[in-house]
Amino acid sequence: MGISINSATQSHHHTHKVFLLCNYILLGAASSCIFLTLSLRLVPSVAGFFLILLHAFTIVGAVSGCAAASSGTNRCYAAHMVATVLTAIFQGSVSVLIFSRTGDFLGGLKSYVREEDGVVILRLAGGLCVLIFCLEWVALTLAFFLRYYAYVEGDGGSNSMKRSGKVQEEEMNGWSLPFQV
Repeated sequence: MGISINSATQSHHHTHKVFLLCNYILLGAASSCIFLTLSLRLVPSVAGFFLILLHAFTIVGAVSGCAAASSGTNRCYAAHMVATVLTAIFQGSVSVLIFSRTGDFLGGLKSYVREEDGVVILRLAGGLCVLIFCLEWVALTLAFFLRYYAYVEGDGGSNSMKRSGKVQEEEMNGWSLPFQV
């Protein structure tokens, strides 16, 4: 009637695989955005440099997410969460900026390509930024579930919950009569 340990472990395994797949897609999308930015201008302007730096941070966040999922330490997990939230916020902001002010953004990049081609390339990069934004929030949710599964299954830590069918009795010495059930 309840969830068996095998099904919980299997669910944890599937969540872990989806989390890794999400991070691999993030790696591919962020590296594609870097190449699209470089295709606008080989030596990027200041705005282009910061755009490439944002995608590099996204790649580092995805790699640290894969490492945090396999190691399971608190420090890696916290660093991954902070990096992912920050890059997700900036990716969303960049995508809004690209789609709302494409011409101005293209001018800030000081592109060498024709304006029509630059707009197409920039909108492709904006679409990938939207994809990255969504995938980073999915990765955050999956990382939370993975951490929760590790907590519930008891990965050897002192403050992890142990699975057991027994209810432990509390000492009722300090409780008054209405609270003793």
